[in-house]
Amino acid sequence: MKDLEWGKLPFGYVPTNYNVRCYYRDGKWGEIETSSSEFLSIHIAATCLHYGQEAFEGLKAFRCPDGKVRMFRPDENAKRLQSSARGVMMAEVPTELFMEMAKKVVMLNKEFIPPYESGASLYLRPLLIGSGPQVGVKPATEYLFVIFVSPVGPYFKGGFQGNPYVVTRQYDRAAPHGTGIYKVGGNYAASLRPHVEACHGGQYACEFYLDAKEKKYIDEAGAANFFGVKNDTYITPQSSSILPSITNKSLMQIAEDIGMKVERRPIAIDELAEFDEAGACGTAAVISPISRIDDPEMGKSYEFGDEPGPWSKKLYDTLRGIQLGTIEDRYGWTMVIE
Repeated sequence: MKDLEWGKLPFGYVPTNYNVRCYYRDGKWGEIETSSSEFLSIHIAATCLHYGQEAFEGLKAFRCPDGKVRMFRPDENAKRLQSSARGVMMAEVPTELFMEMAKKVVMLNKEFIPPYESGASLYLRPLLIGSGPQVGVKPATEYLFVIFVSPVGPYFKGGFQGNPYVVTRQYDRAAPHGTGIYKVGGNYAASLRPHVEACHGGQYACEFYLDAKEKKYIDEAGAANFFGVKNDTYITPQSSSILPSITNKSLMQIAEDIGMKVERRPIAIDELAEFDEAGACGTAAVISPISRIDDPEMGKSYEFGDEPGPWSKKLYDTLRGIQLGTIEDRYGWTMVIE
């Protein structure tokens, strides 16, 4: 195992030994290649550079207390990448290829998998790009799929504790029926300016988006899905512009099984006043409890408490337990790779 300060890792990039790559040419995927280079060589007219033909994923591998290494729901990441590829007209990566490459890159870098007690994990970043040259707006004929890894700590400093969010009404994350449901870089490029403007100075952990059409309904919480809890019910937005979160999908299943009701529906921002708990969920943070949401333009603030609520804590502990093998995985969500 590498000699790193595992408990002090940020959520960021740390160089590792290898990445894995595969090219799509002449209508088919080639052989898996192993590379020690941190750089890609691509054509100056590659469609990823000019027309946004790019999609990515994020998932984690964990070193567990029983000594095994587990990945969490990589098949769902493969399916979501396929959906993104269809959305921006790229060649789809077959699930079998995705899974083989994910397992291979973890094993090649197993000395970078943080120890269980550190609370850190190995983050996998699958990336699919249009590498073939085009001048003129049309899909490429060649694609590159690469997966690299990085050991990471908590996404938010302090880990599982309440964070303040702020509503941004000036900007939209994604348009209805646009690319919001796909995990493509353009969605995140659109969030950079509002994030810096809303959160600069550290007063807020993240910005909070409303729907682009009416500015009435909750969309996403930064780069994560939102959920709220009231009357023992797990409520999460339904919208044509929200990225389907694998973490949120898992939490909804767990919520039902621990006795909660589950609702997926439009949530008007005024309904925030009725929630007992609120959180943002995604691969990076799992659950980030929300302490409050400020809506400066409307002069309102919605308080949920500095400490995680009881349902949020139970959901978090259950999902983490499944990921780490300390709770029985009766769903078949984890993949043991060593």
